[in-house]
Amino acid sequence: MKDWTDRIPQAARDYIEGRRLDEVECIVADIAGVARGKAMPASKFKFQDRFFLPNSIFLQTITGEWTDNPSGAFTEPDMILTPDFSTATAAPWTADWTLQIIHDVEDQQGNPVPIAPRNVLKRVLALYEAEGWVPVVAPEMEFFLVARNTDPNQPIIPPMGRSGRRAAAKQAYSMSAVDEYGKVIDDIYDFAELQGFEIDGILQEGGAGQIEINLAHGDPVELADQIFYFKRLIREAALRQDCFATFMAKPIEGEPGSAMHIHQSVIDTKTGQNIFSDENGGETEAFLHCIAGLQTHLPAVIALLAPYVNSYRRYVPDFAAPINLEWGRDNRTTGLRVPISGPAARRIENRLAGMDCNPYLGLAASLACAYLGLKEKQMPKPECLGDAYMSAEDVPVNLGDALDLFSESAPIRDVLGPEFCAVYEAVKRNEYKEFLQVISPWEREHLLMNV
Repeated sequence: MKDWTDRIPQAARDYIEGRRLDEVECIVADIAGVARGKAMPASKFKFQDRFFLPNSIFLQTITGEWTDNPSGAFTEPDMILTPDFSTATAAPWTADWTLQIIHDVEDQQGNPVPIAPRNVLKRVLALYEAEGWVPVVAPEMEFFLVARNTDPNQPIIPPMGRSGRRAAAKQAYSMSAVDEYGKVIDDIYDFAELQGFEIDGILQEGGAGQIEINLAHGDPVELADQIFYFKRLIREAALRQDCFATFMAKPIEGEPGSAMHIHQSVIDTKTGQNIFSDENGGETEAFLHCIAGLQTHLPAVIALLAPYVNSYRRYVPDFAAPINLEWGRDNRTTGLRVPISGPAARRIENRLAGMDCNPYLGLAASLACAYLGLKEKQMPKPECLGDAYMSAEDVPVNLGDALDLFSESAPIRDVLGPEFCAVYEAVKRNEYKEFLQVISPWEREHLLMNV
C-alpha cells in the first residue's frame, strides 16, 4: 500500500506502522455535518482512485426525510469522490485497524459540487485569496456529557461522576468538576493524540457536565475538518464510559447552551501581517470594517449558525449567549467580542454560532460576513461599553424568521453560492415544517384543559 500511505499525515502512518490496515472509511460531511460515505477493505481501497455517491445525500434532513431538489428533478446523479489524503486519520475506537479519509466532491464534469459544505467553505476562501488575504480562525467547541438517554420522551440529565453524584452546574473552570468525568477526558486526549490533533485546552463550562475544548488557530478548512472529526471522537469517548456526548445547542432545561465561538483574523499574503493591526500596533480601518460586516450580514446567516429549532433556545439573556450584534473589547455579553491580545493576534470573536452547526458552514458564514465588510468598507455601530443584555435583541428568534432573512440576502447568496443557498433553505424549511407538526409536553400541560 506504499502507493498511497506515503501521502498521508505522519500521525496516520504511525498508527498503522507495523500493522495490517483493515478498513478505510471514505467520508464527506452532509448539510448537517453528519459523516456520509462508505467503508471498504483497505485491500480494495488501494486499487481505486475515486468513488461514487448520489447527490441526494445533500438533500436529506436531520430526520432522514428527503427534500425536493430546488434545481431540478430528483434523479440522484452520482458525484465523484476523490480522497484528500491530507485528511487521513485513525479511527482508534474501532475493533479493526481503520483510517478515515475525507473526500473531495466533484460532479461528473470535474467541477466542485456547489452544495457540498466543504466546497462552500472553499468558495469563500477563494474570494479572500483573490483579494490577497488569508483568513485565520480558532474555534472553541462546547458540548455536554449527559447520562444515556434512550427514550426521547424523557428529559436529558447530567451524567454520574466518579464520586457517585451527578455532575453539578455553575462550576465554570472548576478542575474538580472536570475530574468527575476524567476517564472521558483521558479517552478524548488519547484519541486526539492518535489522530494527530492538537488540543489547546480543556475546561469546565457553566453547565452541568458541560466542557469546552479550544483548538489552535489555523487554516479554516483544516480546522473545520478537525471539528468534523472531533465530534465523532468525543461521542465515541463518551460511549466508552457509558454516557453520551451531545452537541445539541440547548440540551438541558435551565442550563446554558453550547456554542462554537469563532475567533477570526485576516493575514495579508504579501506581508504576512495581520491586517487588523498597523505598523504601530494600533487597530486598522480593516478591523472595524470586518466588525461592521459581521453586524450587517450576520442576521442573514443565523440560519447556518443556528440551524435547528432548538438552536434559538441559546439566545437568552444572562446565559452566556448573545442576544444581539453589539461589539466590545473584552466584553462577553456582546455577540462580537474583541479579546485581549497583542497586535499580531488581534482578532474578532463571533459568539453567535452554536455547536450544533455544521463546522464548514459555520466558518463559511462567519467569514463571508467579514469578507463583505472588507469589501463594503462601512463602519460599525459604537462599541458597547456596558452590559449588552440591556440592549435590544436583533437576532432572529426562531428558525422560520432566520430562513426568511437568509433567503432575502442577495450578498450572502452571492458569496456562498446560489445553488447551495437554495438547497440549504429547502432542507431547513422541510425540517421546520416537520417540527411544527409535533405537539410538545408544554402544550399538553397548559392548553389541553385550560383553553
